[in-house]
Amino acid sequence: MRKAENFSSGLAVLKRADFTAAYENEFYRAGVIANFNITFELAWKALQEVLRLEGVEQAVTGVPRDILKLGYRFGLIDDIAVWLLMLESRNMAIHIYNEAEADKLLILIRDSFINAFTALEKKLREKFNEIQEG
Repeated sequence: MRKAENFSSGLAVLKRADFTAAYENEFYRAGVIANFNITFELAWKALQEVLRLEGVEQAVTGVPRDILKLGYRFGLIDDIAVWLLMLESRNMAIHIYNEAEADKLLILIRDSFINAFTALEKKLREKFNEIQEG
């Protein structure tokens, strides 16, 4: 459950991001994008941990895409399209070299990705509570 705690901590930092400052300051923008990357990594690994605890054999090993699809199949992820876009965005984030692309990613993070992270965090907490009670 350590991975879920780490994910929650990373998400808390991302939620405190000042997106206005990120649009105006390239260093701050890079920090928000880096924190998104970290939060994404923590999210899929926490998801994998829960799936393993639930006895999902396919979750023992796997790449993020496989774990995300399993999470969707088992009802822990609501919108697989957003998560696959998130994965693609994470993969492309290291190749963003201009402000326009970075600003597009910031909008996705602010308007879609934080909400998806928050929904996953809630479901993971519910699952962990079920596991602890059961």
